[in-house]
Amino acid sequence: MALDRKVDVLLDLAPDIAVVCECAEPERLRLRSKASWMQGEPVWIGRNPHKGLAVFAFNGYAVKLAESYHPSLRYIAPVHVDGPTPCNLLAVWAQNASAGSIRKHQLGPLRRGLTRYRSFLGERPAVIAGDLNSNTIWDKPGWRINHSTKVRILEKSFGLVSAYHAIRGEAHGQESEPTLYWRDRTKDGPTYHIDYVFLPSAWIGKVSHLSVGAFETWCGAGLSDHVPVVVDVEV
Repeated sequence: MALDRKVDVLLDLAPDIAVVCECAEPERLRLRSKASWMQGEPVWIGRNPHKGLAVFAFNGYAVKLAESYHPSLRYIAPVHVDGPTPCNLLAVWAQNASAGSIRKHQLGPLRRGLTRYRSFLGERPAVIAGDLNSNTIWDKPGWRINHSTKVRILEKSFGLVSAYHAIRGEAHGQESEPTLYWRDRTKDGPTYHIDYVFLPSAWIGKVSHLSVGAFETWCGAGLSDHVPVVVDVEV
């Protein structure tokens, strides 16, 4: 939240495309920001004007919400990305809220999104990015919402793999770099890897840079409990 306080740090990353969760609607950001920093019109979806899912474009790129968007999946946004490397982006802020025996039988928002937007993901090279709120460490036998199941479906049915895991050579559930410093927001507190960028497998060899944001820059500075996953691809 409060992206207007974090704009400078975001822009320091020099992104072409930025997926931002818990983001205020664009007009509110414009009113609060000290300077005009948005390039073109971003995509924003949500019911709470202070807290939605946004996709921003820079450096000659443009984004547009696909006509296939269905509001029943509140924080899954199918986005057409046009520019030097056009692609279809499925931006995700997965809220896996239910617990207990009910959760056992849930597909979760991402898997429902994969079914609804299958055609969209097959139209041209696809990227899935955002806060999936899941990790293999929480998998349970027989649960439909398991992270490992999503990873397997993404690779086998869509040809998409996690850039972090492919580049770092780490298995899901064994990440050495967290993306969430949960609860007390300390370096030694509970930490998890729940933010991902899934790329076409053919793009992995073209990744020129991958990094996970530093604790000191984001959490230590009081900006966020999440840190960004940054991926540069030379396609």
